Amino acid sequence: MAIRSYQGLTPQLGARVFVDPSAVVLGDVALGDDSSVWPMAVVRGDMQRIRIGARTSVQDGCVLHITHAGPFNPAGYPLLIGDEVTIAHNVTLHGCTLGNRVLIGMGSIVMDGAVLEDEIILGAGSLVPPGRTLASGYLYVGSPAQQVRPLNEQEKAFFSYSAGNYVKLKDLHAAEGYER
Repeated sequence: MAIRSYQGLTPQLGARVFVDPSAVVLGDVALGDDSSVWPMAVVRGDMQRIRIGARTSVQDGCVLHITHAGPFNPAGYPLLIGDEVTIAHNVTLHGCTLGNRVLIGMGSIVMDGAVLEDEIILGAGSLVPPGRTLASGYLYVGSPAQQVRPLNEQEKAFFSYSAGNYVKLKDLHAAEGYER
């Protein structure tokens, strides 16, 4: 089963959420309206909370996890993701915060305590180190990620387009009779 309770906490799914049967969503997780979790993705809220906004897609093979509270990090780090975020294939997000209208390129890694503000594109294969903040409105690439240039208006318009495309796509998949 794709949706699993853990220690009495069951994922909360907004309206029209799609979770592929091969994905796993477990524990203290909330998915906003019209969001989607695609094949082989893992969203594991087992020791801290995960909150994913509306119209956000978690694509194939992603791993989303948290940082637990302990002696080296007393509060831990939840994973907080805004609205209209596109998380491309094979991305790892670990105990970080993503604002609204963010695109995370394929194979990227965002580490504990990192903050990506609104309207950011993180290029494929990039690494955002622990505790780093990326300012709104820029393209970042590399390992570690570096600010390259401001986003243009076409790139900013792409955030809502991409979110809408994945809403349509998950609706088509849901119409095929896949259960969440």
